[in-house]
Amino acid sequence: MALTHDEVIDAAVELLRTHGLADLTMRRLARELQVQPGALYWHVDNKQTLLVQVAGRVLSEITIRGSGSPVTDIRRLAKAIRAAVLPVPDGSDVVALGYALDPDSSPVFGQLRRLVGELAADPGAATDLLVHHVLGSVGDEQNRRLADLPTRGAAAAFDHGLELALAAITATPQPRSAHG
Repeated sequence: MALTHDEVIDAAVELLRTHGLADLTMRRLARELQVQPGALYWHVDNKQTLLVQVAGRVLSEITIRGSGSPVTDIRRLAKAIRAAVLPVPDGSDVVALGYALDPDSSPVFGQLRRLVGELAADPGAATDLLVHHVLGSVGDEQNRRLADLPTRGAAAAFDHGLELALAAITATPQPRSAHG
């Protein structure tokens, strides 16, 4: 039976979920799939390509039905991204890398950009702000867990930061001063 692209990505996601990013190597993945490492390169060009696709798979379960309110939908989407990434060890790093290498690596990011585009003068920068807030917050929480530090209040801090970002995105842009 021939190895499929989906089997490679599924196994990589499982390795990430079970062992974290440090143990997600091409050799380990090949060993898990009981193939030679070279066989993986029929399905992915390199590890970066693999990680972009893993990031997309981590986010693939997210669906947000439009409510008619871009702010409400952005809020729901940001919380859904957080919920999908938080339980995956090093998930914030992998999804951040996926977004950095290919902002269209997941339909979720495209959906977020479209929603932000209804509100912001600069949808690209505003989308980056939201994505960095979501993934940065998740990364902080994951790092605190790894260090056995308390994470109580992390959800509230995430929500507060999200509201600040949404307020900035929906604010009427102010003219730049001649001195700024």
